Amino acid sequence: MLRSTSLFFAPFNRSWRRICTRYRLELGLLLAPFLVGATLLIILPALYTAVLAFTQYDALAAPTWSGLANFRTIFQRDLFWIALRNSLIYVGLAAPLQLLGALLLALLLHHPHRGVRQYRVAAYLPSVIPEVAYALIWLWIFNPLYGPLNKVLAWVGLPALNWLVSEDTALISLVLMSGLRVGEGMLLLIAARQGLPTAYFQVAALDGGNRWQLFRYITLPLLAPWLFLLLLRDILLSAQSSFVPVYMMTSGGPNYATTLLPYLVYEEAFSHFRIGHAAAMMLIMFAGIGALLWLLYWLLGGWGYADEI
Repeated sequence: MLRSTSLFFAPFNRSWRRICTRYRLELGLLLAPFLVGATLLIILPALYTAVLAFTQYDALAAPTWSGLANFRTIFQRDLFWIALRNSLIYVGLAAPLQLLGALLLALLLHHPHRGVRQYRVAAYLPSVIPEVAYALIWLWIFNPLYGPLNKVLAWVGLPALNWLVSEDTALISLVLMSGLRVGEGMLLLIAARQGLPTAYFQVAALDGGNRWQLFRYITLPLLAPWLFLLLLRDILLSAQSSFVPVYMMTSGGPNYATTLLPYLVYEEAFSHFRIGHAAAMMLIMFAGIGALLWLLYWLLGGWGYADEI
């Protein structure tokens, strides 16, 4: 009986295996351009950088193996520790600020109503402006003499600030500047919020739950995986995409207040031609980012949801 049943389903099993094989082949062909591009533009340069971190290389002569000499040298430099401290402060402030801004905008704009599309476009617009143009716009906004930000502060009776000139406010200015680029996170959270079951909110409202209780006990737990994903993304972007605003707006000043690791790596590699030192700093930065992401994963207990059924 079992043999006859297996013989009956054998053609169907072969057809199903052919369909699955064809589907995997199509997926592989679709992923092939991305995998080739990622290999050529990301993986291979990263591996080459990791090798250069253990060599003495000035782009004029062939690299020579030096072991851990580059790491010992940069650890003895005060500027490296200044850049590391500034980078940690920048990431620690910018990533949560971007996440909070994206969440607030998503909660405000997820419900369809009149004009909501225009508001979404306006909130997303800073994310599509090229980084150089975005930096130049904020360089004008932060201008202490004729910048609109100081004029607004004067209108409300607050003192004007030397945003990019003072050591106390230069790094905070870059954090505020990055905090408005929340369009991608906003769209992701809007889609996530619209996908939440409405029955949960209806039942909670019938039980007398207010808006804060609905957010605290329903919306926030259900959005936790998306928030964690965005937090990881914002940490990665904040750590790596700070080069353009520093290069265009402050050049690491005043008095190294905005010298971040990406800018210091650029200075070491292309201004002083100490490419081995720059590669070692880059390797340390990647290791630090990986350790920070693992620490967050461990502290938050996973991705925010359980896979068990």
